[in-house]
Amino acid sequence: MPAPPAPAARSLGAPPAPRRGRERLLDGKLVIGIVIVVLLLVASLGTGVYDVLGADDGAEMFAITRVPRTIALVLAGAAMAMSGLIMQLMTQNRFVEPSTTGTTEWAGLGLVLVMVVSPQADLMTRMTVAIVFSFVGTMVFFAFLRRVTLRSSLIVPIIGIMLGSVVGAISTFVALQFDALQNLGVWFAGSFTSVLRGQYEVLWIVLLVGIAVFFVADRLTVAGLGEDIATNVGVNYQRVLLLGTGLVAIATGVVTVVVGNLPFLGLIVPNVVSMMRGDDLRSNLPWVCLLGIAIVTVCDLVSRTIIMPFEVPVSLILGILGAIVFIALLLKQRRHG
Repeated sequence: MPAPPAPAARSLGAPPAPRRGRERLLDGKLVIGIVIVVLLLVASLGTGVYDVLGADDGAEMFAITRVPRTIALVLAGAAMAMSGLIMQLMTQNRFVEPSTTGTTEWAGLGLVLVMVVSPQADLMTRMTVAIVFSFVGTMVFFAFLRRVTLRSSLIVPIIGIMLGSVVGAISTFVALQFDALQNLGVWFAGSFTSVLRGQYEVLWIVLLVGIAVFFVADRLTVAGLGEDIATNVGVNYQRVLLLGTGLVAIATGVVTVVVGNLPFLGLIVPNVVSMMRGDDLRSNLPWVCLLGIAIVTVCDLVSRTIIMPFEVPVSLILGILGAIVFIALLLKQRRHG
C-alpha cells in the first residue's frame, strides 16, 4: 500500500506537532462561532428571488428549495473542510486538499464514465463510482509522492495539480467524444442552484463521515506525525492511512455528485484553524466544520446577490478567495525560508 513521504520532510511546510494539552471542545468562543453561523444560515434561508412570504405557494417553495439548499451548504462545507484537514495531516503538507491532489478530477472522471456506460444510472450508482474513483485517485497521488524526492513542500501540490489536469483532460476528451461536455461543465461548476428536495438527501452520508472522523481523530493525528512515530506508539499506520483516504473519498465523491467542485475550501479552513489553535484534530474538528460552513455560506450569498436575479457558480467566488489565501501561504513560507 503506497504511503505519504517519510517524516523527514516535516520541516518543508508540514504541520507542527499537536499541542500537549487538549483543548476544550465547547467554550465561549465556539458558542459565538455557532451563533454567527446560525445567523448566516438564516440569511441564506431568506435570500432568493422568489417571494416565499407573499406568494400563495411560498411555504411549499421554501421547503422545496431554500431548506434543502441551506442543509446542503452545511453538509458540503463541513465535509470538504474536514477532507482538507485529513489530507494535510496524512501528507504532512499544508498545501494539500482534494482540489490540489486531483481527487475531485478523479471523481469527475468516474461520473463521465458512468454516463457513457450507463446513461440511465441512478444517483446512488453515480455516487458509488465517484467514491471509488476518488479513492483510487488519492492512492495514485500518494504513490507519486512516495517516489518523488521532496526538496520543497510546493512540489506536493504541484504534483497533485498536474495529475488532476491530466485526469481532467481525459474526462474532457471522453465527454467530447460522447457529446457530454455540457454535463461535465455542470458537474464541475460547483453550484447549489440545482439542490432541491429529493435531490440532495445523499449528502447526509457526509454527516456519518464527520462522526467517523471524530471517533478516529486521535489515530489520524498520530499518523500525521509520520509512519515511524505512529508505529512506535502502537498505531497501524497503513490501516489509518487507508481509513483516512476512504473517508476523504466518500466526502469528495458525494459532494461532487450533488454540488460539484468546491475549490480551495479544504486549503483555507484547516490552515486558518491551525494557525489559531494548533493541530489537534479532535479539538479543531468543530472549528473546521463551522468555518467551512461559514465560508461556503458567505460565498453562496455573494453568488446569489452579486448579479441578482441571476446567479454565478459558488465555485467562482470560492476559487478567487482560495487563490488569494493560497498565494498568501506561499509568500508566508517564502518569508520563513
